[in-house]
Amino acid sequence: MKKSTAARPGSSPSLPSFPFPVRRVASVAGVAVLAGTAAVCAPAAAYSAPRAAAASTAASTAASTTASTTVSATDFSDCPPLPDGVDPARWRCEVHTAAPRLTMGKVTVTFAPITMTHAEGPMPDGGNGQVWGAMHSTPTAVPGGLTGTSAGDRPATPRLAIQAEYGGRFDAYTGRFSLRFRLLSPLLRHGCAVGASAPVDFQLKRSGPSTWISQDPPVITFSAYDDTFTAPAAEDCGPLTGLLNHRLGLPAATGNLMTYDAVYTFKTYDQLPAKEGRHLR
Repeated sequence: MKKSTAARPGSSPSLPSFPFPVRRVASVAGVAVLAGTAAVCAPAAAYSAPRAAAASTAASTAASTTASTTVSATDFSDCPPLPDGVDPARWRCEVHTAAPRLTMGKVTVTFAPITMTHAEGPMPDGGNGQVWGAMHSTPTAVPGGLTGTSAGDRPATPRLAIQAEYGGRFDAYTGRFSLRFRLLSPLLRHGCAVGASAPVDFQLKRSGPSTWISQDPPVITFSAYDDTFTAPAAEDCGPLTGLLNHRLGLPAATGNLMTYDAVYTFKTYDQLPAKEGRHLR
């Protein structure tokens, strides 16, 4: 799993956050936490677009009812090493889980839960920093399969699945992050993906206030969305690349939407068990 140790300026580590002026996003997919950024969790006007709001309400309700009972099982094993010279008691590892709903081109899918882990806290110079940990996801079937028709869902016809992968950027303070979307089918070349050469960039905006489900352990839910991202064509898919892009409606400069409903939890590094020199480098 690709990890980054680069620290970046950001918002105050004392508040929950993700892609808004508030902080980062964390979600407990199964129990993951996606720490947001200052952008996702910060106070802001609620987004009123019907399709984003409806998806957000349903996902948030589901997250709220399960988060408090599953958070105790959260796996903090992906918490990254801290930068040199920082105070472990003032840095926290955030784990968040979300099941984003994505409309990209002609296709709409609700992903199987995605879990992301990152750390954030004050740097020795007084600025705010963050370190990427890891992302875990599993494939999600695309309705209609490769054909885009009801026949594509039958066992004897070509199936198509999509899997979100970390694209190399995650900024919990601003809500900016990037993903690649792996496309999986027996008829497609290995490596086929949307965003293969350049990942899809998202700028999440909050669609409502974050909610504390529990104080001990900390469990926080939030909802965000992006309806301005550009979806590139699929690449490296072999002879079917052209037909696949026609079936998916890619590239698509407009009409795309991601709704992101997540739940996250966190621990400060002095609360984490010593493991592989994780506390101090």
